[in-house]
Amino acid sequence: MAILIVDDTPVNLMLLEEMLRQEGYADVYCVRSGQDALEMLATTEGDAAAEKRIDLILMDVMMPGMDGIETCQRIKAQEGLRDIPVIMVTVRDDDEALAQAFDMGATDYIIKPVKEIELLARVRAALKLKRETDRRKAREHELVELTLQLDVKNRRLMHMVPRDSLTEVGNRRYFDEILSREWNRARREGVPLSLLMVDLDDFKKFNETHGRDKGDECLRKVADVLSCVLKRAGDTVVRFDGDEFAAIMPNTPNGGALSVAHEFQEQMAALDNSFSGVQTGEALTASIGLATAEPCRGSDMQSLITAADGARYLAKAEGGNRIKVALDCR
Repeated sequence: MAILIVDDTPVNLMLLEEMLRQEGYADVYCVRSGQDALEMLATTEGDAAAEKRIDLILMDVMMPGMDGIETCQRIKAQEGLRDIPVIMVTVRDDDEALAQAFDMGATDYIIKPVKEIELLARVRAALKLKRETDRRKAREHELVELTLQLDVKNRRLMHMVPRDSLTEVGNRRYFDEILSREWNRARREGVPLSLLMVDLDDFKKFNETHGRDKGDECLRKVADVLSCVLKRAGDTVVRFDGDEFAAIMPNTPNGGALSVAHEFQEQMAALDNSFSGVQTGEALTASIGLATAEPCRGSDMQSLITAADGARYLAKAEGGNRIKVALDCR
């Protein structure tokens, strides 16, 4: 690790340098003023001089021109230098200057005349602190890099998910993938799988009355409501087709899925029936079909889709704004 000695007296520079080199510190640099120290430190911040990076500064307090206190202040004011420990070298009765030096960011001090055993002990302690600081900052940098990498990967995964561009929930292809996966999992684990099919009532009339833009806004709100009532991470909402949505609920019995359907109805009623200032004159409602299956070997997931869709059709045929539950299917 590299050490910089700053002292305007040549004999002091020689003594400190000799003590350090005898202890095995090979990278020792000496300058005779605060300005020289700042210039040298400025040249060690770039990549080209990385091998000359300073890890510790030994600096005399009393120097002509820019003294050690001002030099320390300027060093600590720079982002790339403020982590370098600064040990002040001072006379015994220089308490006031020493207090100022600590206020400016000095790490430690050594009393003149310098004793070798004290010098080496304080240097070892300061360099240990520098190594720990460097390791901590390196770990922080690694964590930041990992976080950025994970964020990029997550964004890529999000783009890989087949999504409906309007509502930002999964699309029909995603529905087929997820339902197939959850069907096979339910069959392996012997757990129920529930499916909700949701069809907005009179949505064609809504579009004709208020225009396509308001219809699109309505579909986004419905997707948001359905996503909110599905509280488990494994549940999936998709836009099945046009104004139809589906909700896949793994490991969910019929009663639990029915509770979700009722909550969705309540949330739909609470939408205030206002879409960017457009009043429809009547509540927007949905026909909901629910089916639950406990898949077994040889069973077909299409039977679950058919049952839920049939229940949805029956709810709409009976006037809409209701939930119909299909018989258990396998």
